[in-house]
Amino acid sequence: MVQSSRKRGLLLVIIGASLWGIGGTVSQKLFQQFSIEAGWLVSTRLCIAGILLLTIQFIFKNKSQILQVWRNKGTAVHLVIFGLFGMLAVQYTYMASIEHGNAAVATLLQYLSPVFIMLYLLVRRETAFSARDLVMITLALVGCFLLLTNGSFSTLSVSGAAIFWGILSGISAAFYTVYGAYLLKQFDSLVIVGWAMVIGGAGFSFIHPPWQIDTALLTGEALFYLAFVILFGTMIAFWFYIESMQSISPKEASLFGSLEPLLAVLTTVFWLHEPFGVYQWLGTMCIIVLILFLSLSKNKQ
Repeated sequence: MVQSSRKRGLLLVIIGASLWGIGGTVSQKLFQQFSIEAGWLVSTRLCIAGILLLTIQFIFKNKSQILQVWRNKGTAVHLVIFGLFGMLAVQYTYMASIEHGNAAVATLLQYLSPVFIMLYLLVRRETAFSARDLVMITLALVGCFLLLTNGSFSTLSVSGAAIFWGILSGISAAFYTVYGAYLLKQFDSLVIVGWAMVIGGAGFSFIHPPWQIDTALLTGEALFYLAFVILFGTMIAFWFYIESMQSISPKEASLFGSLEPLLAVLTTVFWLHEPFGVYQWLGTMCIIVLILFLSLSKNKQ
């Protein structure tokens, strides 16, 4: 029975992480082929996916937590900040990086977030610099250089805007991880993630209203890809990944989560036919090794 539960957990995390990676590439197709704007996609996907996650919580889990999170003023304020400066910031910077570059580079840059967390802890002197930290920084710097330059000092493989938003995405993901821990210790993950999406999406709707779009852009094919991004690349991906934690360890979930950048790279290169040089592949491997190194490390900082 335990073994069966673990297999289910591994299957869920593999599907969830894979859908995250593919969802980024599908978003790129929406930007490039159908002229969908990143801001509109972010507000739309967050509102819809957030409502769906809260609906899942209401039907299958402890529905009392959905409103309970708002009953304490401190918790409510924390949740609003997390929704706007955590969830929304991560989603928009990531999508903006894809829009200006491609899903492969954007995803790999976002996965540098543990390095930013480590630097934050070092600056605050909450941890001492170690050989492990040196390995992390070296892999991150070498990986980024090869990924973004393809081995040439004179050219960039993607635009400066894509790099700017990608680095901001990594920083936002670091804040999202650290700041959200307080809430996730008190309430179910679906409640926090669902509300954070709704808050972020609702807040961003004042800038990019989901109801304001040129309907001529929403062809049948575009709607199919949009539904995939919202349902599979966001709602189901989050749900499955969170659900997998009931059956497997956080370390295993983190390890298999590395499938996201790998799938993002593979689908970007082989489905969207984005050019990817030898040195970019080497840079990708450096960053994936960094992710695996972090996942397998026994250091829990």
